[in-house]
Amino acid sequence: MDHQGALRDAPPLPPLPCSPLGPDRLWNRNFRLFFVARTAALFGDGMIPVALTAGLLGAGRPHSSVGFALAAWMGPLALFVLFGGVLADRFTPRRMMIIADALRLIGASVLAVSFATGNPPLWAVYALSAVAGVGAALFQPGVASTTPRVATDVQRGNAVLRVSEALMTMAGPAFAGMLVGLASAGAVYAANATTFLVSGICLFLLRLAPAPSDEAPRGTFVAELVDGWREFRARSWLWGVIAIWTVYGFAVLGPMLPLTAVEVTEAHGSGTYGAMMAVNGAGSVLGGLLALRLRPRRPLTAGAFALTGVCVNLVVLGLGLPVPALGAGQFVAGAAFAFWLVMWSTTVQTHVPPEALNRLHAYDVAGSLLMLAAGRALAGPVADRLGAPEVLLAGAVINMLAVGVLLAARPIRRLERIG
Repeated sequence: MDHQGALRDAPPLPPLPCSPLGPDRLWNRNFRLFFVARTAALFGDGMIPVALTAGLLGAGRPHSSVGFALAAWMGPLALFVLFGGVLADRFTPRRMMIIADALRLIGASVLAVSFATGNPPLWAVYALSAVAGVGAALFQPGVASTTPRVATDVQRGNAVLRVSEALMTMAGPAFAGMLVGLASAGAVYAANATTFLVSGICLFLLRLAPAPSDEAPRGTFVAELVDGWREFRARSWLWGVIAIWTVYGFAVLGPMLPLTAVEVTEAHGSGTYGAMMAVNGAGSVLGGLLALRLRPRRPLTAGAFALTGVCVNLVVLGLGLPVPALGAGQFVAGAAFAFWLVMWSTTVQTHVPPEALNRLHAYDVAGSLLMLAAGRALAGPVADRLGAPEVLLAGAVINMLAVGVLLAARPIRRLERIG
């Protein structure tokens, strides 16, 4: 393969057309509806781990059942998201996201009734969790292509959505924990079902002009998967970042969450761990707000520099520093990672043609989830053998190496913003 030729990217595309709604401002009707839909769904997603944990452990199930139930959710998401990308191209992203919300509404409603009226069998919990995972797989690819169609400013739109995600990541589990204390796991699932109902209604009310890809001729399902892979390989900046990200997700992000939970909880208690997660969310809010204001000419370069902030968190965790230092590390890491995600999402949404965006986003999500899951699964056994501090400090070194490769790769470093 001619690697020099592969590094020559397709020419940049003009900005994607936004919904024709008159005033050139972010908060038009379509963006407001999409914002509410995403916020509601993210709020609901944040409830799921709490609801599963409270419901299964409260029913006397073993601790392992919680992990299996979460795996039953993540597995279908990682496996079916590629098909979700093709389906979004064939039947429009909006339609597939509404179908996905309907699936998740049904699954959450059945679990709400099951936990409220008795002790559901484990196979039913796993099966309904898998239904929710399939729904997420059908939903996720359409997010990438819908954002540039409803936002008059794609970067600001992504930044606002990132701030909302950070807030909902904190609010969802907190609300679920309060509801478990006041009522039951069944009540949490009932609230979870309501969030998907709100999301589906908002998406149904969207009024989007037909995209060119909606009316394009379609090949077979397999042909479209292959065509998506061809589009993926044609953009060296895209596959370059994702190739680096598979290593980064496996060796840095994957181990960081479970090892943080173990190290902070054992040294300072579960209350401190919860506070650290809240501080991380506050940092993510700051990262999103910075992305609202800063518009670097080379967004991937700026995002790569920001990722150096994740090292701060890994080092303070690995060295076992006091709680204030741990809080500072979580805050900086949250801000850094949120800023990178806005830069990355905006770059993909503005440089990839609309007719391929759903499928390429699906490849990105599938690869990221699989490697992240593998990193989380292996973090415990590796830490038991080598020591958690050593794994965290090695992650800091790998983090800096990944940043170095991102900045050294010419197609990534020199890619300029559109719009």
